[in-house]
Amino acid sequence: MVDADGRDETENERLDRNWHDILQELRVALTGTQLISGFLLAVAFQSRFDELTPELVAHYLVLVGLAGLATLLGLAPVAVHRLLFRKRVKEATVHLGNRLLLATLVVVTLLVIGVAAFVFEFVAGAIAGLIAAIVAALVACGMWGLGIAARIRARSDAARPEIAR
Repeated sequence: MVDADGRDETENERLDRNWHDILQELRVALTGTQLISGFLLAVAFQSRFDELTPELVAHYLVLVGLAGLATLLGLAPVAVHRLLFRKRVKEATVHLGNRLLLATLVVVTLLVIGVAAFVFEFVAGAIAGLIAAIVAALVACGMWGLGIAARIRARSDAARPEIAR
């Protein structure tokens, strides 16, 4: 059966493809999260860690919490899959996996912004940290905005019969 995207696949094949796409995207997100988590965990054992102000310690602990949350969210689709394996609910599994992946990406985005701010603040001061956070947030908003705009445009095009395939 050929669907609206021109693919010749069954509903089950589409769900399997979507699930594999989610897993590939999770691999990318979790690799980055693991690197950031490793960096954050190593920071606490550096000799200069004692130089952190109470505010920077609080910032650091928030970042460690975000890294842990991102890791757990990124692992959740795998747990969901295991719990729902062979229950004939692939569509629900894919839908939930997609939601969890999006949540993971939001938390990783916040984590990256926070890490940039933390490093700049420690190395160059509070103003540099604030500027780094603003720049990182603007870049992140731009990237998310491009994706959201493309999604809106695709929905709009699909609603117009002369453009829809």
